[in-house]
Amino acid sequence: MLLTLIATRMKRIWGLTLITILSHIALLGQPADLYEPIARYHADRGALERKYTLKETQEYYERINKHYTYWLNVLKSIDYKGLSGDGKVDYVLFKNRLERDQFLHNLRTEDFKQVQHVTSFAEDLYAFIRARRRASPVTGAKEAALFHETEGKVRYALTQLSPQNAFSSWMEAELASNVVKDLRLNLTEAWKFYFGYHPEFTWWTESAYKSLEKALGDYEEALKNHYTSQLAKDDGSDIVGKPEGRKALIKRLQYEFIPYSPEELLAIGEKQFEWCTQEMIAASREMGFGNDWRAALEHVKDQYLPPGDLPATINKLAEEAIAFLEDNNLLTIPDMAKETWRMEMMSPEMQLINPFFLGGERISISYPTNTMPHEAKLMSLRGNNPHFCMATVHHELIAGHHLQGYMNQRYKPYRNQLGTPFWLEGWALYWEFLLYEKGLPKTPEDKMGFLFWRKHRAARIIFSLRYHLEEMTPQECIDFLVNEVGHEQANAEAEVRRSFTQRYDPLYQLAYMIGGIQFQALRAELVDSGKMTFREFHDKIMQQNNIPVELLRAVLLEQDVKKNFKSTWRFAKGYNLE
Repeated sequence: MLLTLIATRMKRIWGLTLITILSHIALLGQPADLYEPIARYHADRGALERKYTLKETQEYYERINKHYTYWLNVLKSIDYKGLSGDGKVDYVLFKNRLERDQFLHNLRTEDFKQVQHVTSFAEDLYAFIRARRRASPVTGAKEAALFHETEGKVRYALTQLSPQNAFSSWMEAELASNVVKDLRLNLTEAWKFYFGYHPEFTWWTESAYKSLEKALGDYEEALKNHYTSQLAKDDGSDIVGKPEGRKALIKRLQYEFIPYSPEELLAIGEKQFEWCTQEMIAASREMGFGNDWRAALEHVKDQYLPPGDLPATINKLAEEAIAFLEDNNLLTIPDMAKETWRMEMMSPEMQLINPFFLGGERISISYPTNTMPHEAKLMSLRGNNPHFCMATVHHELIAGHHLQGYMNQRYKPYRNQLGTPFWLEGWALYWEFLLYEKGLPKTPEDKMGFLFWRKHRAARIIFSLRYHLEEMTPQECIDFLVNEVGHEQANAEAEVRRSFTQRYDPLYQLAYMIGGIQFQALRAELVDSGKMTFREFHDKIMQQNNIPVELLRAVLLEQDVKKNFKSTWRFAKGYNLE
């Protein structure tokens, strides 16, 4: 009775639909046992990151590790049995994230310890930088003497670099260089704080500081190349990343609740890749190209739109996807979500890294501008043809990233800080699977567009894992995307550059398809079995926020989540993928 009264009043005042009204009311009673601890943890971490700006120092590594240890002890003090069902899920999520972050932090700490000696001469300089945090008094003469003396030590350290004390790899040398860079940048900030307003400091230190800053820059540059290793830093592609290695990949997979080895995931990716090839051949035959799927794909890419016409097509595809979802009763889409997405164009510089769309509340269109070279314009036009776009617009908007972001802000928003790309990208890719299956692409050209992207996601599993296992170089990854997937050369280069140089998690690129397969397997358990409708299934997922799919499965199956929850779900079995 009360809910009906509230709904009636809200409808009268704001003109909201009943579904929207009920979704607003539902927000009022969401349990969140661990909301405050999770919020405090992230707030504290942010405060520490802002305070301790000297990131490549023992002080920083020890303080952040202490933060993780403190919060793990806080979790130990919580009565797990007294938590609600949601609270137990949050406990497992929070504990897993703390342990993961501390593990990765400890790996970085060990790497740092191998190179921290490169600034052993700078103890007093570090003390000056730390004292600046509270604006400690300065004299000018004292600091000038410190800068001058430290410059001599830096110049001496430069003379001591020799093949006998070179680092074992370019990665170690680069970290050593970054330790010096971290010192140099923080010194500059501290010096500029006093310079100009403190007369004596300004008079005394200007020349001494500039000489020291120059010496540190020279030392930083010299350390970058101070290594002896047969492992090339650049294979000729001008793409320099850092392979993760099998041991670290396995540990990362455990923290993502993925109970598969890198080799098993590679096998899954290769099977999906072959399935896509066979489907592309079938579409190619429909188009009259026989088994030559490459020729059929080139034909599809040549059907690009004239400059300026793409935004109208994006709007049309977005509306068609929303209508298809609602007509087939697949998902509840709040009116506000349909109203608030918008569009922007991507800069030529960003297109070097992201040659296609980026999505969310704003869909960012990658399309050629007047300043791009002629060849780059054509590659961008061909790579963003309307048939390719059909499979990506709903991925970026509804039911993909825009709807995810919209719902994450309204349902258990604190969980978004504990999220995983296997949910984020897996959900968006799952819709590509489902809408292909449900018949959204009707022409063979549109099917080819869907299949191109699906094959691309299978290729991501293959090339990203083989790169991190040191079985493929960046150039080999580029060639693979061009020759076996059908990418334009520039788009393949941008994809590989994005994968290995933009601080992506090493598992991020494989998370698209593996996460999508997880959602498919979960759908088979709950929808194909008749336990839920598509709409019920998808709506419940959207109300749990960004959590590992295996934990989501436990929630939807109403399983009791144990305190020591471990990943055991072999989700690929039902699809003959293992």
